[in-house]
Amino acid sequence: MQTEFLIIGQGISGTFLSWYLQQEKKEFIVIDNHFENAPSRIAAGIINPVTGRRMVKTWMIDDLLPNAEKAYTELGKQLGIAAISKKRILDFFPTPQMRDVFMQHIENKDHYFQPFPEENDFTQFFHYNFGCGEIHPAYTVHLETVLPAWRKILIKNRQLLQEDFDISHLSVEKNQLAYKEIKAEKIIFCDGISSTNHPWFQLLPFARNKGEALVLEIPELSKEYIYKKGYTLAPLADQDLFWLGSSYQWAFTDARPSKEFFDAATSFLRSWLKMPFRVLDHKAAIRPATLERRPFVGFHPLHPQIGILNGMGTKGCSLAPFFAKQLTVHLLHQTPILPEAAVNRFRKILQRS
Repeated sequence: MQTEFLIIGQGISGTFLSWYLQQEKKEFIVIDNHFENAPSRIAAGIINPVTGRRMVKTWMIDDLLPNAEKAYTELGKQLGIAAISKKRILDFFPTPQMRDVFMQHIENKDHYFQPFPEENDFTQFFHYNFGCGEIHPAYTVHLETVLPAWRKILIKNRQLLQEDFDISHLSVEKNQLAYKEIKAEKIIFCDGISSTNHPWFQLLPFARNKGEALVLEIPELSKEYIYKKGYTLAPLADQDLFWLGSSYQWAFTDARPSKEFFDAATSFLRSWLKMPFRVLDHKAAIRPATLERRPFVGFHPLHPQIGILNGMGTKGCSLAPFFAKQLTVHLLHQTPILPEAAVNRFRKILQRS
């Protein structure tokens, strides 16, 4: 079997890269084992333009937001599903100091920060003492429907191998590579934390961290908003279902859901919510974050047939469509990758691999 590109992984990065390549009528095969606890299948799909305790704008968000809305809308239209929903984030201030920080952004007329005029509107649903503000616009990407819907297209088109990628079957030559019976021109790794085990990219400064989340049933809570107070409570596509997360664990022994997170999250919910909730699921995954909090995009300096689209971390829903498109254009027209994300910024490190 002959193809142009092998794409390893069908998370959000592999999905968008394969979708863009299909639009360009390029030939590709995606290899994915449909791992249930892959980060893209655990995430709530939140795109929040504000980050951190200082509540600053996330990197490139002014470009990423309109790009994400357009990309998911177009993908959803092709798939016949609602892929993205515009939301408002209600940020409940945990301390007076955090309220002051938020109000300072409003006074400075910083984009995305808005007062919430009826701060007491949600007292029947939540316990909170210091009011709330509004972050707008934000989005939820319906990953729980987008990824399976695109997978069905790949299966229908015979563009998907549903199996574990086994690197021992990969043969890399100067002008071509082969995986089992498949011959391809290039291979691109979109396989999350697995890239840390590949000889070409294992020296990159990945920063593995573990995230956990609960899937909840809360029938009485409006799905118009994303709610935030330390934890984030986000509506899912299914009726009455919400996602609560997520933790950032830098030291962990395994990828399994932990009792510590479950106990802390449910205790928090009982102190925050004034309405009943039911825990339906508890999930965990290892994220492919990076020390610089910037993705890895492009091709190996010594092996130009081997590429990577990875390291999206917690911002994958906004970063993946943008950089998948940039990588596609780079493949077709040799246009440069944004320097802050181009993997060749680690040329010296990669030349040692």
